[in-house]
Amino acid sequence: MNAGSGATATVRAGRGDAADVELRHLRALVAIDAEGTLTDAAIALGVSQPALSRTLRQMESRLSTRLVDRTTRHVALTDAGRRLVDHAHRILRLVDDALAETVADGRPLRIGFAWSALGRYTVPLLRAWRENRPDTAAQVLRRDDPEAALRRGEVDVALVRTEPVPDSDLVCVPLLRERRVAALAVDHALADQEAVRLEELSNEPVVICSTAATTAAHLWPTGRRPHTFEVPGVDEWLTTIATGEAVGVTAESAGHSHPHPAVRYVPLTDAPSVTVHLVHPRVPRHPATAEFLDHIRLLLAEATRARQT
Repeated sequence: MNAGSGATATVRAGRGDAADVELRHLRALVAIDAEGTLTDAAIALGVSQPALSRTLRQMESRLSTRLVDRTTRHVALTDAGRRLVDHAHRILRLVDDALAETVADGRPLRIGFAWSALGRYTVPLLRAWRENRPDTAAQVLRRDDPEAALRRGEVDVALVRTEPVPDSDLVCVPLLRERRVAALAVDHALADQEAVRLEELSNEPVVICSTAATTAAHLWPTGRRPHTFEVPGVDEWLTTIATGEAVGVTAESAGHSHPHPAVRYVPLTDAPSVTVHLVHPRVPRHPATAEFLDHIRLLLAEATRARQT
């Protein structure tokens, strides 16, 4: 079902027939939030702007609540609109998934990640899943914020390296612990070391990737904390390090997922490890969720046994 669908199913808002809200109302609100103007939202939905305005007014009338503040140049969701749009994303995704599963053999299991998935285990994991479950594809989707994508219903499970805020709607399962490494330009004075300590980096500027942040200044003792600054993505992070402008600190999986000819990853001896979690809704959105988690655990257990022999 696309954004311009004319679905007429209703969601009971709670107070009589006058409060019935239709899926087209929710789609309109989502489009307005995404596009930022009524004109652009109408284009995205494939309807006229007057029709979209009428849909919005009708929804606000049925809920007796203002959802969007609008001026001639700009629209913005009210607090009530913001609360509703978060639910609308999940509702619409569930409806779309249900329809997709009805007319097809089943949609892929969508796996969200920010930058490194499972590092060295990612490819073996997906290959083994394809061999064992050829009827259910696994689709990896990079998202700047995989937890937010999970809450919106864009993915079925998320692999994260920062533990989500406790939430009764989500289950957070620790999978493995990764050591931290320093990311250094190949001509950096410490690049040829077998290992380094955090204090050896304390006088260096440290660059942090905003979409893959497992590092912050508090890793260093008070009084020995380096200057830190952010860049918007992994490519910028790697380039900043490769040119010698700064150093980085990250999880060891970065070396497997993001090798760079001008960057060397060196183990840190005194930095706490990073835990990789799998997060999924308490009520799974995909029937293969539990089996996929078991699949990951089995692969990691086999990898551990292989290293010990």
